[in-house]
Amino acid sequence: MNDFILPDIGEGIVECELVKWLIKEGDVIEEDQPVAEVMTDKALVEIPAPHAGTVIKLYCQEGEIARVHAPLFAVDDGLGSDDDSEKHREDTREDDPVGDVVTVAAPARSTAQAQSAASQVSSRQSNVAASASKSAGTGATASQTAATLERRSRDFILPDIGEGIVECEVVTWHVAEGDTVEEDQTIVDVMTDKALVEITASEPGRIVRFHYAQGENARVHTPLYAYVPDEEAEAESTESTESDVTSSERKQAQPELLAEHRQEGDDKSDDKSGQDGRHEESRPRIPATPAVRRLLREHQLDIQAIAGSGRNGRVLKEDVLAYLKQSEAHETDVTPDDSHKVGAAVETDKAAAEACAVASDVASDEVRSSRLESKAVPLKGVAAVMARRMVQASTQIPHFHYGDELDITDLLALRARLKARAQQQGIRLTLMPFIMKAMALAVIEEPILNARLSEDESEILYQGSCNIGMAVDSASGLMVPNVKGVERLSILEIAREVGRLTEAARSGRVAQADLKGGTLSISNIGALGGTYAAPIINQPEVAIVALGRTQRLPRFDSEGNVCARDIMTITWAGDHRIIDGGTIARFSNLWKHYLEHPDEMLLSLS
Repeated sequence: MNDFILPDIGEGIVECELVKWLIKEGDVIEEDQPVAEVMTDKALVEIPAPHAGTVIKLYCQEGEIARVHAPLFAVDDGLGSDDDSEKHREDTREDDPVGDVVTVAAPARSTAQAQSAASQVSSRQSNVAASASKSAGTGATASQTAATLERRSRDFILPDIGEGIVECEVVTWHVAEGDTVEEDQTIVDVMTDKALVEITASEPGRIVRFHYAQGENARVHTPLYAYVPDEEAEAESTESTESDVTSSERKQAQPELLAEHRQEGDDKSDDKSGQDGRHEESRPRIPATPAVRRLLREHQLDIQAIAGSGRNGRVLKEDVLAYLKQSEAHETDVTPDDSHKVGAAVETDKAAAEACAVASDVASDEVRSSRLESKAVPLKGVAAVMARRMVQASTQIPHFHYGDELDITDLLALRARLKARAQQQGIRLTLMPFIMKAMALAVIEEPILNARLSEDESEILYQGSCNIGMAVDSASGLMVPNVKGVERLSILEIAREVGRLTEAARSGRVAQADLKGGTLSISNIGALGGTYAAPIINQPEVAIVALGRTQRLPRFDSEGNVCARDIMTITWAGDHRIIDGGTIARFSNLWKHYLEHPDEMLLSLS
């Protein structure tokens, strides 16, 4: 039994109303047969059946809401359970010595068609019937094995990833259909609007099929892929051992059998087409959607000439387009005769060749000017959520900015002395741990910088831990992982966390826990060369600081002498609903004092 998953209807539609069922439980349906009418917010859409079979169960009632990528109805592939299938094969052998040939050749045919085909086959010669039975055994065994695995398969349901995420993009499948996987093995990477998440196998087994292709959006709590657990796969392997032993003999007999059947089929088809013109109906039906068949009709193509890359040989739209492209390329190829004519023309007209050389210089200029291309790139994943949140923060929060500069000459000297000690422990010591630690110490004096506003804006919520986030420019977009409990950590512990989070963010594999719970943020724009910036607050936090690049600049010392100092510019952004200029100035001055006199931080360390 297979679940038919309601496909993506397009235009961002995630649910639709089931208006009318065109089938009922127990009906035998054909491929591409309309099964239901659904109403989106755009129009009435007719849903076709992906393959033939018997309808087992309808999951939605008329008038209910059906969600895209969720099961709509269940359909049996026609083989039934193992016992029923075996009983059917025994009955067929008793009534018809080559009945298996009919079953394999046309599993979706009606009873009348199957009986008609059986009567035609029974009139064959005895030696052909015997070889046909052997050859059909191979196809039947393979088909029955795949069908049994399909029936025994289980769906892996995409779990709740957290933070209200309802869908994610399938980025990379790390396995292929048919692969054997171990428990906790990475199966697929999915991209949420937060980060790249690895989905692992819940138990060992064999992958049967994927419900989503790379680039598609998978919804939480819906089937992600189908698999067969190890014990089920081993049972199926044991049952098929006997047929595997004789498979080589059957393969040797198959070419001769096919040749005899082809010759006999041609003779019969000629007679039949002369009688009632039904030759085309004897050809096996290749699965394809109505849209693909319409595309074939528009280009006057025969579906038999196109190799299908979909499941069970299904011809996809991509297959048709690739066939058309290949045909066009073949038509535009220059034949040997044409090549001779072109060569003769060039030899007899050297002036034209020189003109082409001059024109090539002009063409190269045109190529340089056309390096840019017009294209549309979908905004999704981390980039999409960043766009939404920046708009939300900039429109809902009244920002005000406060700028200053830090003299970090002494801090750089301290870092240089401690750098070698940190390297002995495998830690890369940057300025960020010192900046975070000084900020956490300043929060103790001005805790409102570590607070947030309640959703109804009726309360100020003070946080019991200083979790400082740092903006990282990753390949997936802007991420802000945070170091938890900075006020309780040492400089080396903060440096270790900063290194871990930076590496994870740049690879796009930040854990959800590292992205949640931030209370204050730092944007190190100076790492890219910027001097000034006006940052946007990372909601629901109430403040963020942008660090500019460090410059060696002339300054006056306490005695009025000009000296060279290392200066870093900073720009604060505060939420003016609960923070005023005096509050952020006092906080910034205390933070600045710790950084300009790093030895005094020792007096405040707990």
